Amino acid sequence: MLEIKHKRSKYDRFFLILPYIPLFIGALLMIGPYYWMVISAFKNIEELQAVPPKFYIEHPTLDNFYNPDWVEGTVGVQQIQGLFQRYRDTTGGFLRYYGNSVLVAVSNTFLGLLVASIAAYVFAKHKFLGRDALFLLVISSMMIPWQVTLIPSYLIIRDLGWIDTLTALIIPAISRPFELFFLRQYIKSSIPDDLIEAARVDGASEFRIWAQIVMPLIVPALVAMGIFLFIGEWNNLVWPLIVLQSQDMRTLPIVMSTMVDPFSPPFDQGIVMAAALIVSLPTLILFLLFQKQFVQGISLTGIKG
Repeated sequence: MLEIKHKRSKYDRFFLILPYIPLFIGALLMIGPYYWMVISAFKNIEELQAVPPKFYIEHPTLDNFYNPDWVEGTVGVQQIQGLFQRYRDTTGGFLRYYGNSVLVAVSNTFLGLLVASIAAYVFAKHKFLGRDALFLLVISSMMIPWQVTLIPSYLIIRDLGWIDTLTALIIPAISRPFELFFLRQYIKSSIPDDLIEAARVDGASEFRIWAQIVMPLIVPALVAMGIFLFIGEWNNLVWPLIVLQSQDMRTLPIVMSTMVDPFSPPFDQGIVMAAALIVSLPTLILFLLFQKQFVQGISLTGIKG
C-alpha cells in the first residue's frame, strides 16, 4: 500500500506540474528576445560578431549609447558612433524624437481618456431619445477597417494645414469607439444607479458627479485602457509616416524603421539594440507601476448591456 501511495504521489506531482510546462515555454519565448536585446545593447563589436553567439556579456560597454572615443568624420569598427551622437542634423538628436513620441503618446492617452470617460458616463447613466441607437452607431464604426480611413483623414489634415505637425497625430486620435465601449461597460456594471441619484438629490451637478464620483471609481478601467492607448500610440508607425515629412517631427517608430537595414555594417547591431532598449522602457515601466490596477480593470470590466 505504501508503494502504491508513493507512486500515486509522484503521478499527482507530475500532473500538477504539467499545466505549467507550456506556460514556462511560452514565457521563455517571450522573454528570450528581450533578454537578447538587453545584453546586445551592452556588448562590444567582438562579442556581437562572435560565432556561436554568446548569451552573456564578457566586457560590458556603453559605447552603443555614447562613445567618448568617437571622432567626427571617422568610420570603422573601432569608431562606433553612439546612439546619442547620431542624427546631428536634427535639433536635439535622438532625444528630439523621443520627446516627440512622449508628447504624442501622453497627449493622446490623456485626452482620449478624458473624452471617452465623459461620453461613457453619459451613455451609461443618462437616458435620452436615441441613446441606444447612437451607441450602436458608434460601436459599429469599429467594424470599418482603419486602412479605409487613411486617405479621407489625410485630405482633411491637409486642408486644415496640419501636415508635418504633431497636431495631426493628436487631434484625430482623441476619439475612439473602443475606449467609449470599454469605459461605458465598466461604469454601467460597477457603479450603481442609486449612487448617482443620491448625488443628484444632494444637488451635485453632472460635472461634479463625473469628476468626484465616477472618475475615482473607474480608476482601474482608466489605467487598463490608458496602458492600451499609450502602447498603441507609442508604437504607431503608419499614420506618422504619412503625415510627417521633416526630420525634426519624426517619432520613434519612424526612426527605428530607418535603423533596420540589412546592408548596414555589423557594428550597427549594437546601436539598434540600444535604441530598442530605450524605446521599450516607458511601456515596461508603465506596466510594472500599474500592474495591479491593469489586471483589476481587465477582470472587473463587464460586457453586459
